Amino acid sequence: MKLNTKIMFFLGMSLFFSTTINAQNQLHNYVDPMIGSEGDGRVFIGPSCPYGMVKPSPDCTVRPNSGWLPLPTEVTGFSQVHVSGTGGGQKYGNIQIMPFSGALDKLDQTSYRAEENIKLGYYETVFKENQIKTEITTAEKVSFYRITYPKNASKELKIDPGFFLGENPEPNAREAQQFVGSQIEIVSDTEVRGYSRIRGGWNNGRAYTVYFWAVFDQPIAKHVTWKDGKFYANQSAQFDSGKKTAALLSFGTAGKQELNVKIGISFLSELKAKNNIETEIPHWNFNTVLSALENKWEQLLSRIKLSADTSNEYKKMFYTGLYHTMIMPVNRTGENPLWENDGPYYDDFYTIWDTFRTSSPLITLIDSKRQVEIVNAMLNIYKHDGYLPEGRSGNDNGRTQGGSNAETVLADAFVKNLKGIDYELALKAMLKDAEVPPGGNEEKEGRAGLVDYLRLGYVPFGVGRAGNCTMDYAYNDYNIATVAKGLNRMDIYDRYMKQSNNWKNLWRADYENKGTKGFIMPKDAAGNWLDDVVFGESKIQKPTYKYTPTITESPWYVCHWCVFFYEGTSWEYSLSVPHDLPEVVRKSGGELAFQKRLDTFFDNKLYDVSNEPSFLAPTMYHWIGKPYLSSDRIMGIINESFNTSHAGLPGNDDSGAMSSWLAFHMIGLYPNAGQPYYLLNTPLIKETTLQLEDGKSFKITTKNLSDTKKYVKSALLNGKPFNQAWILHEDIVKGGELILEMDSKPSAWGTTILPPTK
Repeated sequence: MKLNTKIMFFLGMSLFFSTTINAQNQLHNYVDPMIGSEGDGRVFIGPSCPYGMVKPSPDCTVRPNSGWLPLPTEVTGFSQVHVSGTGGGQKYGNIQIMPFSGALDKLDQTSYRAEENIKLGYYETVFKENQIKTEITTAEKVSFYRITYPKNASKELKIDPGFFLGENPEPNAREAQQFVGSQIEIVSDTEVRGYSRIRGGWNNGRAYTVYFWAVFDQPIAKHVTWKDGKFYANQSAQFDSGKKTAALLSFGTAGKQELNVKIGISFLSELKAKNNIETEIPHWNFNTVLSALENKWEQLLSRIKLSADTSNEYKKMFYTGLYHTMIMPVNRTGENPLWENDGPYYDDFYTIWDTFRTSSPLITLIDSKRQVEIVNAMLNIYKHDGYLPEGRSGNDNGRTQGGSNAETVLADAFVKNLKGIDYELALKAMLKDAEVPPGGNEEKEGRAGLVDYLRLGYVPFGVGRAGNCTMDYAYNDYNIATVAKGLNRMDIYDRYMKQSNNWKNLWRADYENKGTKGFIMPKDAAGNWLDDVVFGESKIQKPTYKYTPTITESPWYVCHWCVFFYEGTSWEYSLSVPHDLPEVVRKSGGELAFQKRLDTFFDNKLYDVSNEPSFLAPTMYHWIGKPYLSSDRIMGIINESFNTSHAGLPGNDDSGAMSSWLAFHMIGLYPNAGQPYYLLNTPLIKETTLQLEDGKSFKITTKNLSDTKKYVKSALLNGKPFNQAWILHEDIVKGGELILEMDSKPSAWGTTILPPTK
C-alpha cells in the first residue's frame, strides 16, 4: 500500500511538472503586448482575438490613438473598440465603462493606476484612489470584465456611450472624431443597452454606430442617468437627441465584492449585441473565456515554430511580431450595416499603403484561408461602395496615402495561387482604380491626379503627393498587368506593362546629390524640372524653397498632405521600383554605382527604418549579386532599432506592418509583395518550421550559424544544390527543407542568379 502511494505521488508530481513545462512552452506566453506600446509604436495593449472586433482596454485621456498611455497617466475609463499602431488622428474609443465607489453624483471618475499586469488576452489594473481591481479578457464581439471592489466598499459603475477618442471642439476638424448622438437605457436590474454614434476620425469617415448590451451578475440596487450635463434620478433611459448620455449604477455593498460584466458590441443593433453575448459567452466563467482566447492564438502562432535553442528575447520579438500582424484588419462578418451580404466583411484597413508590403504576405503564408476572406471582403467593398479600400475604418473608405495599393494585395494573392477568389472581378476592380477618377475628395479612394497621370505619364507637382503617387501608380499598373496576363487579357497586359514604366518620367538623370546621380524629382505639368518650389497659398507673394533629395518633411506652413513625397524623401522613393530594380541599377550607373548609392543611403542615415517607403531597400543588394551585403544591413537595422522593450518598435506599427517586417527578416525570408518569390537573407533563427495549411511543412535550417559565421556558403533545397538568394512561393507551399550552410566570410552563393524581374 505504501509502495502504491509512492508511485501515485511520483506519477502525480510527474504529471504536474509535465503540465507546467507544457504551459511554459506554449507560444502565446512569448507574446508581450507591451512591445511597441511606448514611443512611436502605438500598439494596442488590451486583449483581442485574432482579427477580433472587440478590443477593450483603458483610455488614458481622449488623446492616444490606441487608448493606452504609460503610468502615471490617469485612466478615464475602459472602452470596447480600439485600433493598433496607428498614426494620424484617433478613431473609436466607444462605450466606456469605469468602476468606482461612492455617490452617484459626478460623471468624471478618473483614477490613477497603482499597477498593471498585461499579457496576451488579459489586462489587469488596480486603482490608487479606491483599490478597485479591474481584469479584462474578451471573445470576438464581447468584452468580459471581472471587477473586484475592496471589502465593505460600495460597488459602482459608470457606463458612458458619449465618450470617444480624439474629441475636438472645432466642428469638422480634420481627422478629429465628432459626436453625432448616443442613447442609454436600463432594461432590467441586470441589463443596460444603448449606442454611440460618431463621425470623422483619422479617415474623415461618415458616421458609424456602435451598439452595446451590458449584462451584470449582480442586480442594480440604484441608478441615475445623465444627459447633457444633468443627472436624472427617476429616469431609466435617455433617448438620442444629439446630446451625450450616460448612466451611473450602484450594486450596493451586499453580496460578493466581485462584479462580473459582459458587454456585447454590434454595428447592427442592440439586440444583435445581446445575441453576441448569448452566442459567445453564455456563462460567467472569466477563466474559460481567457483560456479559449489563448487557444485561438496558440493555433495561429504555432504555424511557425522556432528551434528550441532560440533565445527568449528572439522568441518574444518574433511571436509578438506575429501577434501584432493578426490584430487588424478586423473581422466584422455578420456585422455590416451597409449592405445585405453573407460574404466576408473586414474593416479597419489601416492602411493598405502600410500593410501590403509585409502584413498581407505574412498572413498569406501562415493563414492563407484568412487572406482569401480579407481579399473577398475587399472585393465586396468594391462591389457595393464603388472602389477598393486603401484605408478604411468605421465602415467607410478614406486615406489614400499614395497609390491604389489594393492592386498589390490582389496581385499577390493571384501570383501565389490563392483559391476561392474571383480574379475576373478583381481585375475589374483594379481597372476601376486605374481608369476612373474618384472626383471630389481624392483622399478617400481611387487615384488622385489620375487625369494628369494618364495624360502626362506622371503626376505633376501641385497635386498632393505627386511624387510617391507616380511611383506607386507605376507599380500598381504592373500589378494590373500581372493579373491581366494570367487571365490572358493581353490587350490590358500590354497597356499596363507600358504604364509601369511611368516612374521614369520623373527620373532626373543629371541630378546629383552626395555623389549619386539620378533621382525622382518634381516636374510641373509643362514638363519643366523644378529646383525651387512654391509653398503656401498666397495669390500675391510666391515664396519658394529649394527642393533637394534629402528633404525629409515640408516646412510647417505647407499642408502635410500636399507634399511631393508623402512620409519620405527622394532618396527613398528613387529606389521604390519593386518591379524593375535592374533598370534602377542601370540608371544609377551600373552595379558598382548602385552599390555606392545604397552604401551612401544607409551610411548617411538617409534610410528611415521607422516608415514603410524604405522597407524593401535593405534587400536591394540582391539585385547586384551581393545578398551578403543585404544580410549585413538587415542585421544591423534589427540590432539597432528593434528589441523587447516597451519602445521596441522604431515607428508606428501600422496594423502590424512594422512587426511583420521584423518577423519575416528573423526567419530569413522577405517578400516582394505582388510577386511570387521571397528574398533569402541570413536568418536570426537557427531553424524555423512553417506548418502549412494542407498538412505540409517547410523547414529553413542553418548549419554553423553564429555571430561569426553569418554568411551563406551554400544551400540545398530538398537535397539539391540551390544557388539563388530567392525562393518561389510555390516551392515553399509544396513543403520541404531549405538548408543554409553558413561561413565566416561571403561566398559566391546567390551572386549569379538574380531575383526575377519583369
